[in-house]
Amino acid sequence: MVLSRFWLVIFISSIAFVVFGLFTGNSYTIDFVISGKKDDPILIAEKYTSQLPTFIVDSITHSPTKTYTVNNVTSDVDTTYIYKNKTVKIYSGLQKSDGLLPTCKNSLLDLIIPLIAYLAYFCGIMELLIISGASQKLAQKLSPVFAKIFPSIPQNHPSISYMTLNFAANFLGLDSAATPFGLKAMQSLQEINTEKDKASDAQIMFMCLHAAGLTLIPTSIIGYRAVENAANPADVMLPCIITSFIGTIAAFLIVGLKQKINFKSASLLVALITLIAAISGLLFYVNHLDLIGKNFFTGNLSGLMLIAIIGFALIFSFINEKKFIAHDTTIFDTFVTGAKNGLETGVKIFPYVMGMLVAISFFRNSGLFEIISNGIGFVFSHLGVSKQVTDSLPVAMLRPFSSGGSRGFMIDAMRSFGPDSLTGRLSCIFQCSAETTFYVIAVYFGSINIKNTRYTLATMLLIDLVCVITAVLVAGWFF
Repeated sequence: MVLSRFWLVIFISSIAFVVFGLFTGNSYTIDFVISGKKDDPILIAEKYTSQLPTFIVDSITHSPTKTYTVNNVTSDVDTTYIYKNKTVKIYSGLQKSDGLLPTCKNSLLDLIIPLIAYLAYFCGIMELLIISGASQKLAQKLSPVFAKIFPSIPQNHPSISYMTLNFAANFLGLDSAATPFGLKAMQSLQEINTEKDKASDAQIMFMCLHAAGLTLIPTSIIGYRAVENAANPADVMLPCIITSFIGTIAAFLIVGLKQKINFKSASLLVALITLIAAISGLLFYVNHLDLIGKNFFTGNLSGLMLIAIIGFALIFSFINEKKFIAHDTTIFDTFVTGAKNGLETGVKIFPYVMGMLVAISFFRNSGLFEIISNGIGFVFSHLGVSKQVTDSLPVAMLRPFSSGGSRGFMIDAMRSFGPDSLTGRLSCIFQCSAETTFYVIAVYFGSINIKNTRYTLATMLLIDLVCVITAVLVAGWFF
């Protein structure tokens, strides 16, 4: 219900703002909101040549393309005059996001179709783990700990192994593998959910832990920093890990207090201490590597772990082939069955994803997001917050709405202020240490037809805020 109301608010307010801007003269056209594409120039006026300064008319007349550009500086927005059909169209500024129609199209072509491919493959692997008995063995090993975090889940339930694989994939920065495992976990948790249209406590806890985005190897962030010629592309690795780890602990405490979980459990404390020790040990090892060693380690660990998971699933299935025979199937046919289930899931979640992305597109193109972002930056600057921090806030603000949008701001921040500036580094930490909240909720709850998400959205946004505050403090400490 909360997500539905929020969706309506940002959609309707954005539409109202666009229409108001058109009729008050603040905008010349709203076509860009409907059919424009990201980074296209925006039409701001159309005039007759007699209405333009003489030097502009002369420049257009003598130009072979009948085009004149003012302020042609790479760091600034150009104003371009184009003569056509007896009038001059004036363009200035770039579109922030795709319009409604391109967003509908691209959400299918650029997002859902690749996602379906990932879902098909990894759901096939998951089916092998299920039939071979590997998921059951993993659930048995982890049941004592998960019973404390998710008290409503029966002992040795299959959802435990799915959640473990989801956390592991996120931990290693394997987004393409994490989503299929996470969707499988939600579907498994839905089987024991007594109110099918209402999120259970276990589903909320899983979603909020997922929201913190605990990451060990921020592979993509390191890659973007390398492309932008950072002196040490991996220097944000430790701040990213610390920020996402604190966010995860905060998620567990916030939801745990709400669900009255027993934090004094011995097994829970042992698991937490073990996790902290493992992360600390790995950080200690990585910190003593030179630049080439760090790049080699971070560039290969995630890939090796993914291959290890796939290899384990195939070898374990071969060793336990009798179980497949008992189910009157083969290893390959089992993989195909799982892949078909992944395909069906991808088709099912498409309307939820498209609806959310279109609303976000309207929100950005309407100019409302920019006004809110500038307003928050203004308030923070007058509270004594460093300009380097306020310059990176657009990444933090957009991250819950759009991964692609916040990534664009991150890259722009590195190019504008330098990849080794506090703004550039902080933007990278923001991008790494939080989740695309609205997209994740739409995908995960949409896949199981949950309509009442209860306090999930508010809690996930609170966790995002914790990650933002932590990122600022950690970046200030390190850099």
